[in-house]
Amino acid sequence: MPSSRDRWLLPLGLFILSATWGYTWVLAKQALDFAPPFAFAAERSIGGALALFIALKFLGRPLKLIAPGPTLTIGLFQITGFMALSTWALVEGGPGKTAVLIFTMPIWTLLLAWPVLGERVRGTQWLAAISTLAGLLLIIEPWNMHTSLFSKFLGLMAALCWAIGTVLIKRLRSRQAVDLLSLTAWQMLTGAVPLILLAVAVPEHATDWTATYIGILAFMSVVSTAFCWWLWITLLDRVPAWEASLSVLGTPVVAIVSARLTLGEDFSFGEVTGILLIGAGLALLSLIGWAASQRSAMK
Repeated sequence: MPSSRDRWLLPLGLFILSATWGYTWVLAKQALDFAPPFAFAAERSIGGALALFIALKFLGRPLKLIAPGPTLTIGLFQITGFMALSTWALVEGGPGKTAVLIFTMPIWTLLLAWPVLGERVRGTQWLAAISTLAGLLLIIEPWNMHTSLFSKFLGLMAALCWAIGTVLIKRLRSRQAVDLLSLTAWQMLTGAVPLILLAVAVPEHATDWTATYIGILAFMSVVSTAFCWWLWITLLDRVPAWEASLSVLGTPVVAIVSARLTLGEDFSFGEVTGILLIGAGLALLSLIGWAASQRSAMK
């Protein structure tokens, strides 16, 4: 169970994740004007891995790879699969819609965490889950067949890869002590290698190394990839997988608003309603966590 201190730090960490990852989708869409999708995914992952290993060295953390098999599997799903599919989906669709498709991840996490980790959703937690997922459904609009079905498929597959990686991390941590920063670095590196091979194998135009692209790539490599993936794994280590997954549903809200303001991407009345439902679910989830911490403090 997370401590009372963690209960105050968790909302702050999740707010940073949602805000950063939300705007990242707009930056990624802009980056694709300069680089093809697989090359961009590989370059971003390489930059993130490099930043993480520099941090390991600077902090004096061990560089040794622990649990190579599970780490490789996590990297293949959470970095290779997620990065390749989500970036490809972004080529086919707008950043706001793509982001909310990716964040069907909590649905898959809920389904996987129950049999694999034994994490059951109980009581009022279901209200938060239903509210956030209903909001997500309104934003995705699966009944609207006018949008790209291929883009939706790519987004859903990326979400599934992320969910599998999330559950695998929780299972690894329950079985073996692994330094979280080291795990983040190694999963980033092992996941980047297939992306490099994919970028070389698929015929694409060369990356246009302008100052704008270098700036976007630097931010996305260091902040949204290296730092935020480490922060995500750290937060995931402190709460159940389903709770962490639902909590970052603020990300597509930020992505939709950012895409609207920056790129002029439209969103409908249903999407606005979905945003409000997600907000209500997140508020309820925070209230449940606060109440749990108060009960623990009184014991």
